[in-house]
Amino acid sequence: MGLRKINVTEQLQDLQNRYAPVELHVDTSSLPALEVHALHKLVEAARVLDEIFLHQVWAGNAALRDRLEREGTPEQLRYFRLNQGPWSTLDNHAAFLDGVPARKPAGAAYYPEDLTQEEFQTWVETLAPQERTAAEGFFTVIRRTASGLQCVPYSDAYAEPLARCALLLREAAALTENESLWKFLTARADAFESNDYYASDVAWMDVDATLDITFGPYETYLDELFGYKAAFEAYIGIRDEGESAKVRFFGDHMQEVEDNLPLDAPYRNPKVAAQSPISVMNLVFSAGDGHQGVMAAAFNLPNDERVITEKGSKRVMMKNVQEAKFASVLAPIASVLLTERAARKIRFDSFFTHILAHEMSHGIGPHQISVEGRATTPRQELKDLYSAVEEAKADILGLFMIQLFNDRGYLAQNEEELYCTYLASSFRTLRFGLNEAHGQGMALQFNWLWDRGAIVLTPQGWDIEAGKFRDAVSSLAREVLVTEATGDAGRARELLDTMAVLRPEVAASLAKLTAIPVDIEVRFTV
Repeated sequence: MGLRKINVTEQLQDLQNRYAPVELHVDTSSLPALEVHALHKLVEAARVLDEIFLHQVWAGNAALRDRLEREGTPEQLRYFRLNQGPWSTLDNHAAFLDGVPARKPAGAAYYPEDLTQEEFQTWVETLAPQERTAAEGFFTVIRRTASGLQCVPYSDAYAEPLARCALLLREAAALTENESLWKFLTARADAFESNDYYASDVAWMDVDATLDITFGPYETYLDELFGYKAAFEAYIGIRDEGESAKVRFFGDHMQEVEDNLPLDAPYRNPKVAAQSPISVMNLVFSAGDGHQGVMAAAFNLPNDERVITEKGSKRVMMKNVQEAKFASVLAPIASVLLTERAARKIRFDSFFTHILAHEMSHGIGPHQISVEGRATTPRQELKDLYSAVEEAKADILGLFMIQLFNDRGYLAQNEEELYCTYLASSFRTLRFGLNEAHGQGMALQFNWLWDRGAIVLTPQGWDIEAGKFRDAVSSLAREVLVTEATGDAGRARELLDTMAVLRPEVAASLAKLTAIPVDIEVRFTV
């Protein structure tokens, strides 16, 4: 396998320049000494998750990384580390090194590279119910053996690094005096060995600590074959107590939002979990899927529908990451693409509030559904289409939620500033490409709102028509909610095929942004 010696100083540097380097500094002086020691144990454990995630992306990843460290150029190694593999996240996962598949395998390393959806579906239909649940579950990999396909739990597939993680988590737990954090870290260590994550997910929902920790297998974006398998990730931060207090009222009104969704009453959840926690933190360190390519500004977890039904989901906002994205990417985009009037109206507060509402919106709407008498979930029915539809749902319901809260007097959000900021942020997300869920979901939203006159293109640039936003938001919210509530994969496919596209005018606008970073390259100081 050769390492591509293309014009490294130009081509790879051009790819790298799309990420603005940002150092994240976080004040840890308020932490007790033992908590600081616990923090460093957790960072050490997170570095182990980085290694597991490397293997989840592609079976040849670790060997290629080792070879790059010996023989590659600094530019090759740096871009490999940023993408956690030899495929560029911002370029439809196209290879930037020789000797690897031209594009990241759709099933990553969760499945045999030659496995098709049809072969998998035929196989799982032969399995007993419990075995099928495991094969389609979050925490198993599928391997091909001489006797056929085999389902292997993560606890076996990644036994050695998970044992190291478990030891470090228990050492961190022994250092903290916070009981809820101790309970989660201990339960998560047990889960790494048992492969049963339910109890530790429930314990994570109950954590109330200054150290804000997310640690384990969660997001399923890496699995483009089915969207079933969870990638290992870690986020370690210090909770911002003041900002967290400001946003907790959102969690107190989720049932109210659910009851007012533009969705027929039988599809609404009559009992949204009332204790869904929200926290705002400043990120100290991230790893695995939490530190690959485009950096998350917030997240909403877990994805286990059993936990969501019982406890809701936790929303974590990373304020220092959001501030870096706003300053380095969103504000410069607005100055280039929006009309002067619209560009003057973008606000960090609007950006922050909509991201919060987006994350809250993942926890409402259809989660447990019935299709032809079967109890199932939107994720199971929509399969590889689910993530894009769900991201569009969360974005558009975020706008719907803020509109509702304004109407009820809970917020005093200037809606024109909100829509202008959303418009600038739309271009920020579209630059990620239509190969991933967030970009597809944003293209769907953008074209829907544009077709209904809420977004307009003028000779002076892009702008919004504030008076048309509410009807456009409500109609799209209903479309995606019904699609999930009915588990209608055909409807989802038609919606994405017709609307999740890059129209020529939008493509021309994106071409004007080559001098502006697409995202940030976070550099930690721990």
